[in-house]
Amino acid sequence: METFVMLTRLSPEAVPTPHSYEKLERAAMSAVRAECPQVQWLHSWAILGSYDYLDVFRAPDLETAARVATLVRVAGHAHTEVWGAMEWPAFRDMLRSLPEVGTLVAA
Repeated sequence: METFVMLTRLSPEAVPTPHSYEKLERAAMSAVRAECPQVQWLHSWAILGSYDYLDVFRAPDLETAARVATLVRVAGHAHTEVWGAMEWPAFRDMLRSLPEVGTLVAA
């Protein structure tokens, strides 16, 4: 399974009242669970800034992550961005397997 980070910005029309956030969240998550049952949701945060939510989830591949983002867009009347992510220990191990910079530069 691969890890993905998704940022979501809701359209103002989608959330006319504070209670509409929960209704929208239930609709979006219901669609994701039904269409992508293999997805594992790891974290969800409401954030302040140009996006409303930051979610971290695991999916078997990029296509499944794109399905999640599309379902959230449709159900949540939202804009989404999805990024692949790697946990620091795995990234560090990958770095250690790379050659030194000097050996990459052609003479």
